[in-house]
Amino acid sequence: MRLNFLRQGISGAAIEVQRGLGLGLLEQTYETCLFHELTLRGLSVERQSLLPIRFKKLVVKDAYRIDLLVENKIIIELKSVEKLQQIHSAQLLTYLKLSNKHLGLLINFNLPLLKDGVRRLANQPPEQ
Repeated sequence: MRLNFLRQGISGAAIEVQRGLGLGLLEQTYETCLFHELTLRGLSVERQSLLPIRFKKLVVKDAYRIDLLVENKIIIELKSVEKLQQIHSAQLLTYLKLSNKHLGLLINFNLPLLKDGVRRLANQPPEQ
């Protein structure tokens, strides 16, 4: 499945969830419902996937958790905050780098127009 088509499908599912639930709920509620909506649409979705880090000889297996991983291609980081901050983007970029994935969506459900709360971030491969 092409990434652009997949990204659009995820955005549509997120809009459907926000329309159904409204604003002001906890992030976990939106995550549960978006997971459900994406699977209803026939997509393969992993929820709360462990993302390890390695430091010298130490491996921390549960260092991070990815909110949603769609089709093993797109990481979705969900928020329900007044305003997205730079740290939220940095968090998603870290997840992309650690998991060696290219595309991520940062979605803030706490805005009247969800499209204003969606950021697309890409992991740039290291220069050769």
